[in-house]
Amino acid sequence: MIELTLTEIAEVVGGRLHRADGSERVTGSVEFDSRKLTDGGLFVALPGERADGHDFAAAAVERGAVGVLAAREVDAPAVIVPPLPPGRAHERSVALTGDTDGSGAAVLAALGALARHVVTRLSESDLTVVGVTGSSGKTSTKDVIAQLLEPLGPTVAPPGSFNNELGHPWTALRADRETRHLVLELSARGPGHIAELAAVAPPRIGVVLNVGSAHVGEFGSQAGIAKTKGELVEALPSDGVAVLNADDPLVSAMASRTRARVVRVGESGDADVRAENVRLDEHARASFDLVVGSERASVTLQLVGEHHVGNALAAAAVALELGTPLSDVAARLSAATRRSDRRMEVTTRADGVTVLNDSYNANPESMRAALKTLASMTSARRSWAVLGVMGELGADSVSAHDEIGRLAVRLNINRLVVVGEHAAAMHHGASHEGSWGEESVLVPDTDAAIALLREEVRPDDVVLVKASKVAELWKVADALLEEDGRA
Repeated sequence: MIELTLTEIAEVVGGRLHRADGSERVTGSVEFDSRKLTDGGLFVALPGERADGHDFAAAAVERGAVGVLAAREVDAPAVIVPPLPPGRAHERSVALTGDTDGSGAAVLAALGALARHVVTRLSESDLTVVGVTGSSGKTSTKDVIAQLLEPLGPTVAPPGSFNNELGHPWTALRADRETRHLVLELSARGPGHIAELAAVAPPRIGVVLNVGSAHVGEFGSQAGIAKTKGELVEALPSDGVAVLNADDPLVSAMASRTRARVVRVGESGDADVRAENVRLDEHARASFDLVVGSERASVTLQLVGEHHVGNALAAAAVALELGTPLSDVAARLSAATRRSDRRMEVTTRADGVTVLNDSYNANPESMRAALKTLASMTSARRSWAVLGVMGELGADSVSAHDEIGRLAVRLNINRLVVVGEHAAAMHHGASHEGSWGEESVLVPDTDAAIALLREEVRPDDVVLVKASKVAELWKVADALLEEDGRA
């Protein structure tokens, strides 16, 4: 963060000083975890279900913080933020932090205001903010964009999927006067959420990857999802750039909703940045020709899965807009690696068993992509799909799970292990799609899945593990990799 006094911070967030004369200068990072504070930092006191950050204010100062951003008076120098009136901000705070009195909403609003102030100041000099949204692929694309931009100058991007009203401003506040690129991932649980995040750190380049059915239970329809995802391109300035997926009609149509210049990416012939001659190797890694106008360059991705082609094209468009030559973009795409855990994380044990840990999250689109990746890797090897619930699908939940089970059969996956009753429709769909018997099995929990796999997985098998976070299926992947003889 840029250096600010507590007086300046109080002015930005509309707060008041407490046990401070205001000259205290924040020179370190802004943290909501007191254990991560360094000298000169600012501690953000957030309430939660299990602990209240206000109770750790004094300890935070002992660890080096010069002040605390708080909703009530604490035993430390602080900026006390004003309360927010009841409303959606309060409701979202309760969902995120677990507080019930609105103090979390007040602190989050102040954190957002502080981030907006810092980003605005930095954008007046030489900071470019890139925002990425979509129903799937946001985190992987954000990671690739960061890797392409780092050679151009200091780049800040969030760890993993830190993309909500806490992670978004926290990441933005990692930027300082040396930072040239701030790459942010924007998520939404309802209409207006992306617009609010874009207001915290206004982007100049906005990337929309796709519109799927993730969270359709909360948005009501795919059209509702598209309307919300498009809030990103609506937030772009007239001299900005909207990078849109030409292969997704709902995304391509967002061109009419932005003042910014539009760059389309995809495999369609009308894409400005497109992939031609896409092919997969035996490890499901894609190679393709990256084509822009009359220029082309060869790309061979290290990332696993054909779905990464679209992510790579979006990242390429951003890098090209910021002045990277096409040949350098292709080389950097070919060198890009996975940075976030539990997203097509491929590990092979000493006995040849390969585990595809894609257990961070799941929706119908990402589930289909993962199954297709598994199928492309296992023409001569036995394949296992260990799948759990896909959350927040509303009335479409049963049919969506049923379709995934049927797809596993059509892709000739050898064994399907469905974990938990909430995902049972996958098992029923697979059983009705073909003449499957023991090829598909429904188990009650992760312990049962682990026991089954330990008994039946053989050397050289390939095991995909995927579900929404609530299923905690990474426990299955971790157990498989804890087996003796791991490579």
